[in-house]
Amino acid sequence: MTASNGRANGSATASAYGPEVGTALGVPRISDHPERFGPEEIRGYTAQLEIPFDPQVIEWRVTNTSHNKRHGQIIPYADQRAYSDRLNALFTPAGWTRKYSIHTSANFERSRDQKIVAKVLVTCELTIFGLGSHSATGEEWADNDNAGTAAEAQAFKRACSCFGLGRYLYYFEGVWVDVDERKRPRSYPQLPNWATPEGWVQGLRPNVSSKLNGAGNGVKARNGGSEAAALVKEIEGMAELLGRGLYRGLLRDLARVWNPREIQDISLLQKVLEHMRSAERGFRRVEAALDKTGTGALVPVLKSIGLASLERIENLETLKRIVLELERAADAF
Repeated sequence: MTASNGRANGSATASAYGPEVGTALGVPRISDHPERFGPEEIRGYTAQLEIPFDPQVIEWRVTNTSHNKRHGQIIPYADQRAYSDRLNALFTPAGWTRKYSIHTSANFERSRDQKIVAKVLVTCELTIFGLGSHSATGEEWADNDNAGTAAEAQAFKRACSCFGLGRYLYYFEGVWVDVDERKRPRSYPQLPNWATPEGWVQGLRPNVSSKLNGAGNGVKARNGGSEAAALVKEIEGMAELLGRGLYRGLLRDLARVWNPREIQDISLLQKVLEHMRSAERGFRRVEAALDKTGTGALVPVLKSIGLASLERIENLETLKRIVLELERAADAF
């Protein structure tokens, strides 16, 4: 555990990494199934994947500190072992697989300290036999001693969230607590009931009218998922996949908001989501092209449009231009 992390409710145990999922909704293990799941089975497994982790495996990470360094903003997260254990519990170790590809970006200036440094980029393709495959990319600065491990874990978790596993954690924006001189929280907030396996199975869900601040107070329950709520949830799941720049840029340009929960029109939510899906496909094309050309081909393309990194992309037109330039370069190989 790092200095700025802490567990939600005591220390984790081996059993805590494998909560009794798979039985709460009457879903049998994968060993009882043929290779291809039917619609009812897919819905059952998806529902099981969406159940929150046991609170014992939840930790808290400090993401921001106040100017006087006495307060920190913390968000909950789970170690990637909790994700693996959930997949093993539902599908057995033989029922899923993952594949990684690793790239390193060209050096560029990091805005926070003006240091010239590269990034380690890891793409994880997660396949659950009978359900399908999803891929996602994680990244970390190359001057981090654990850059590869951090980027790999991030990519894996993001791919899992595409199936619904761990996606509930995206509802938290963070809560402020007192921290010590080593930036460690002096206390941890109580998880709301909807963020526990028991509460989720009972039908509790986060309030869709506003994003949560991480506290247990003021959290409302809702029954089922309306079309708007489902759209908002899927849009929010795109935040880490697209990166802050493009995610906020699309919300700003299409809906004039920073938070998708402020969008009242379902048709506009659908439009935003479709654009974000298009952006996700664009990034996959970028990755495919870089697989052929190597990451060095990205540098002149970014320089030609005045960007230091892919993180600075704010609209689809810029992404499209980068995709086309890289694919031209890939065709020449």
